[in-house]
Amino acid sequence: MAESGVVFGTSGVRGRVSDMTDKVCFAYVTAFLQHVFRQNWLQPGSKVGIAGDLRESTPRIIRAATKACEEMGFAPVYYGLIPSPAIALYGIDQQMPTIMVTGSHIPDDRNGIKFNLPTGEILKQDELQIKQQTVATDEALFDEKGNFIKPFADLLPDNAAYQHYLDRYLSFFPANCLQGKHIGLYQHSSVAREVFKVILEQLGAKVTSLGRSAKFVSVDTEAIRPEDVALARRWAQEQGFDCIVSTDGDADRPLISDEKGEWLRGDIAGLLCASYLGADIVVTPVSCNSAVEKSGLFRQVSRTRIGSPYVISAMQEAASLYPEAAVVGYEANGGFLQQTSIRRNDKFLSALPTRDAVIVALSVMMAAFERQLTLSGLVQTLPARYTFSDRLKNFPTALSQSRLAEFVSGDWQRDVENIHQAFPFISRPVSVDNTDGVRISLENQDVVHLRPSGNAPELRCYTESGSPEAARALNQQCLQQMAAWNQ
Repeated sequence: MAESGVVFGTSGVRGRVSDMTDKVCFAYVTAFLQHVFRQNWLQPGSKVGIAGDLRESTPRIIRAATKACEEMGFAPVYYGLIPSPAIALYGIDQQMPTIMVTGSHIPDDRNGIKFNLPTGEILKQDELQIKQQTVATDEALFDEKGNFIKPFADLLPDNAAYQHYLDRYLSFFPANCLQGKHIGLYQHSSVAREVFKVILEQLGAKVTSLGRSAKFVSVDTEAIRPEDVALARRWAQEQGFDCIVSTDGDADRPLISDEKGEWLRGDIAGLLCASYLGADIVVTPVSCNSAVEKSGLFRQVSRTRIGSPYVISAMQEAASLYPEAAVVGYEANGGFLQQTSIRRNDKFLSALPTRDAVIVALSVMMAAFERQLTLSGLVQTLPARYTFSDRLKNFPTALSQSRLAEFVSGDWQRDVENIHQAFPFISRPVSVDNTDGVRISLENQDVVHLRPSGNAPELRCYTESGSPEAARALNQQCLQQMAAWNQ
């Protein structure tokens, strides 16, 4: 595992498909199962749920995961090609560890494996313990390239996790609540393209399928491709949708547009979802839009480092301190996490402490339609704060850390002087937060947040301002200035 180039990222392990040999995947799954067994969450013969996305390499990796379960004396159950939150939800309901083969939004030449405990996705301390496992593999199973020698029969999926996920929404949202609405469903290669359509239609919507692809399409909800921006605008103009919805590859990140085909940023969609569900406490990374505090909609807002494990840890802490509170979280990519069950109109939505996309789209639509607003009108009810993000590629991590350290020396006057020298065009800094990178709040209420990437030699820049144009312009200015650091 240590030598493969397949490593833990924000959520699970990821790597190039060429590096994710059967042997490497077998070893990672075995390490996870050893960890779970030692935590007394598994007994000999216990079931382990397995699912995957629509990538070309996914079926092979699923077979490797299945074989690892069998070799350890557990009972693998294949639940088909379904969303990441669907397999996680079913595992929580059944008190069963689960494995999701997916690379999320990254290109098809890469893939990954997400690991879930019976309580939800693994956290950082679990990652450390998985990496420390010593795994013994039967060399007779593999050839010299790390591929299985013997072929495997096709797996027949169990439909239970799919149905459980479907029922979650149909039992919570009112019957026919989308009656009279015309929704565009951008299907591309999302693993949720079938179940999402069923949910929308059973809630009464007229659904038009859009952009279905036989090949995997890399859709990143935090860095939407220009072609997807153009497509949504054209579809909305031509067909008059109330909105367009979609997800990334494994359906843990949403895309939702307004009636004009303008995609909502993930942190705005997450805020609107939290408000519709009546959340008391919201946990969100430090990079997300400050409209969540300025809106005054929530009892408490807690900021964390970037990454779902940090959000989950903070949600757990909040739920333990305030056991009666409705605790949720969301990320800049729009993925929504629910630590506690939600009660609305005498119906309950069970907890799901991992990212989900479908709940966001449904909640945002309902928040608008119940108030007889368009989606663009709903967004306008929030404080006018706009964010933009971009990155400098091929920027050494050590250089990023060295330069950013100049802004958090502990001497405020020196920090302000260094910031002004680095970015002479910005307003006066009023505070600096180094929870994750360096987030600089300015006197004119703009924000500049700089952060080295956690899994690539890139320096990321997030900006916030009072208009989309100003946020974008500020971001471009910062990137141009930062590029000189690497000369």
